[in-house]
Amino acid sequence: MSVVTSIRHYFERNGFHVSSRLADRLGMRATNVRLFFIYITFVTVGLWFGVYLTLAFWLKLKDMIYTKRSSVFDL
Repeated sequence: MSVVTSIRHYFERNGFHVSSRLADRLGMRATNVRLFFIYITFVTVGLWFGVYLTLAFWLKLKDMIYTKRSSVFDL
């Protein structure tokens, strides 16, 4: 297995799921959101890759702050 393939598999398993969460919010398919980020990154020479990473950081931070508690005893 080449290095590129192992890196790709790592990111597919441990990704931030930005596209799927954004697609759920917008009511779209996740593949369409991913294609949008890919195409717009090529057009704007990498600007939207930074937006993607910012969204990933923001969603990860939001998940750490807002955790759903199922009962009062989870406090």
